[in-house]
Amino acid sequence: MREDVLGEMAGRKDFFQFKQFAIHQSNAGMKVGTDSDLLGALAAEGRCILDVGTGTGVLSLMMAQRCPEARITAIEIDDDAVKDASLNFSESKFSDRITLHHCSFQDYLLKSGESTDAILFDSVVCNPPYFHNSMECPDVRRLRARHTSSLPFEVLIGGVYELLVDGGLFSVCIPPEVLLAFCEECQRVGFTLRDIYSIKSVPEQPTKRYILVHRKGVQGEVQRHEYCMRNSDRSVSDWYKELMRDFLIHV
Repeated sequence: MREDVLGEMAGRKDFFQFKQFAIHQSNAGMKVGTDSDLLGALAAEGRCILDVGTGTGVLSLMMAQRCPEARITAIEIDDDAVKDASLNFSESKFSDRITLHHCSFQDYLLKSGESTDAILFDSVVCNPPYFHNSMECPDVRRLRARHTSSLPFEVLIGGVYELLVDGGLFSVCIPPEVLLAFCEECQRVGFTLRDIYSIKSVPEQPTKRYILVHRKGVQGEVQRHEYCMRNSDRSVSDWYKELMRDFLIHV
């Protein structure tokens, strides 16, 4: 039995239906999965939101649903993923609040730095590439989505810091093996950790992923949360059901 609830339902399907929007994903290298599911539900809200590496666009759509007054900017470098995201945005009822940019984060950052009326965001969300020391994936689309060679942590974190307003929030989903390195780089740049969500698949296993929320330049006590997606008998936990109640049709 799969440990990840959304992965079990979505599999490798080319289409996934949420309650308020649909995701076409026949082109994108990375399909709808548990990481984006959790991040979309737990990320810090805002009125001006940046989604770095939007992929199919699922994070932007989840944030648009959660934040009815928010304007969302989505960035994606991959040609095929842009096809999916563009379709998913245009078919959704949130289309008038989401703007898609087909470019790398580095190029977006450069253009923003050169602009006299650049947008600053109060919330940035990113499901960042995290494979660092492992062998690179031969599939270029999956490589860009999963390997830090396409967007090193120091470039991502430093760039997000520049694009956030003072006190702005930066939400990511990362695996345990890069937790320390990611948090140390955030601290070095000037972020303060506000929330850390430790997410287990089942109670008896170690944490499988972390949702982190860093704040730009504001000190405060770290809020620690620990949850499980399934119970010991492998049934879906009440916490996960409640978390995804407004998004998933069957959970």
